[in-house]
Amino acid sequence: MRITTVLFDLGSTLLYSKDPWPPIYARADRALVRSLKAAGIRLDPSAGYGDFDTFLDAYYAERGAGTVERTTFAALRDLLAGKGFPDVPEAVLRASLDDMYAVTQRNWYLENDAVHTLALLQRSGYRLGLISNTSDDKNVQQLVDRWSLRAYFELILTSAGCGIRKPDPAIFRIALDHFRVRPGAAAMIGDTPEADIQGANGLGLYAIWITRRSEKTDPQPARPDAVVSTLEEIPAALAAVR
Repeated sequence: MRITTVLFDLGSTLLYSKDPWPPIYARADRALVRSLKAAGIRLDPSAGYGDFDTFLDAYYAERGAGTVERTTFAALRDLLAGKGFPDVPEAVLRASLDDMYAVTQRNWYLENDAVHTLALLQRSGYRLGLISNTSDDKNVQQLVDRWSLRAYFELILTSAGCGIRKPDPAIFRIALDHFRVRPGAAAMIGDTPEADIQGANGLGLYAIWITRRSEKTDPQPARPDAVVSTLEEIPAALAAVR
């Protein structure tokens, strides 16, 4: 079946992180605490996160291996409730998270071949979508706009937005339903074998593993249909399937 729809991962696929995360998480945590303090909520980081240094470290450690996405919004609300602040207005939670993510967003950079590749695929007639596992939908939407990527995508789908994380087949089905295509007419491109490639394998999407930022050298048990090291190799990889 001819591929008509191409789905991309975001982090470590179209964007990359330049600097080590621990000091950035520390700065982001200070921004979070300052924002809460300005709203009259005093959170003591030294006693707030158990064995972890920052809110984000604690969040990712407790995120679990399942595919139901618990957002940082929910995690912060529950953390504050446990510290004696059960009725924090949603606007305060949102503003505090926005201040935190304003720090982490500055460590995401656009791959130098991303725009060229997306534009070429779009001109070639492919329909493009984005599926991102993320703790916060707004954060991804802001990153997309920060790097002027929205014009290339008909769909920007996040796990925080729909409540389901890759490799759960349900998040891929949402994308396929949006484009009204069968799995064999779609390709998924990402760096993470478990989430991107195994997820695509599970439904029969054409799976392209991009290895430039991948933390693994062996995708097993995931089974990529094609392997590329850069985004600019993708048009040729897709053309070979036709």
